[in-house]
Amino acid sequence: MGHNLLKFPNVQEMFKLASEILGYDLLKLCLEGPKSELDKTRHSQAAVLVTSLAAVEKLKDERPLAVENCVATAGFSVGEFTALTFAGALSFEEVKIRGEAMQAASELTPSGMMTVFYRPDAKINFACHAAEEWCIRKGLQDPVCKVANFLFPHCKVIAGNEEALKFIEMNAEDFGIRRIKHLAVSGAFHTNLMKPAQLVLKEALKQCKINPPLISVHSNVDGKHYRNADIICKNLSKQLCSPVKWEQIMHIIYERPSTTSFPRTFECGPGQSLRTILKMVNAKAWDTSFLVGV
Repeated sequence: MGHNLLKFPNVQEMFKLASEILGYDLLKLCLEGPKSELDKTRHSQAAVLVTSLAAVEKLKDERPLAVENCVATAGFSVGEFTALTFAGALSFEEVKIRGEAMQAASELTPSGMMTVFYRPDAKINFACHAAEEWCIRKGLQDPVCKVANFLFPHCKVIAGNEEALKFIEMNAEDFGIRRIKHLAVSGAFHTNLMKPAQLVLKEALKQCKINPPLISVHSNVDGKHYRNADIICKNLSKQLCSPVKWEQIMHIIYERPSTTSFPRTFECGPGQSLRTILKMVNAKAWDTSFLVGV
């Protein structure tokens, strides 16, 4: 992870600085693994942020005008921290706190996340409610099952207690769900199961210096671009227990008169899932999008 980016300016220095803050060799973990360690929330979030910013360095080297002329940015979940760091609002330390707090919260309750692809007549909210009721009858206290990510039409991510997710999977056809894909994560992110992490992050953000972003950064919480540092502080902690409204962000960013052309879009970071989502939400905007991989 990130091997092809080491030749670009500033990248090795970025990994070195991140490693000093984290207290372990992030570059070695990205390059050599083991994958089981890299996949842990406390490690993966730092790895995603630094490699995403390293991909920006690649873009800056290959297409400098694309970075100079950037007018707006957004990031998915921890990617929002990347976007805010790119925009000059945050530093790396906040991601370290977030990853560690989310890892700790995940270990409190067996939980997870899964992507559901469903029919137009599906009853996703009803499915989540039924799963919570089923968990209560099984003796679980305060079970959680919610939509955690809005991706594109007829596709969302559900997160919650493991028992709740099993219930939905067993009864998928009854709820109008066509296909399910479990995510390789350790917890139910963007649900109330992250409350312990939210409290930690909220206190940490109060101690951090947050600057007004130099360009528009769109919030996962409501899709709107941040107006000031106070809202950044408020929404970043709120984000941990709120669904990622990525589909809504795409509509807000690309809304324009039919006679206005779409801007160039660059996905900087590991994978290409955000471009895939963009194609499902707005195929015309996808036509002028590019992947800057790691």
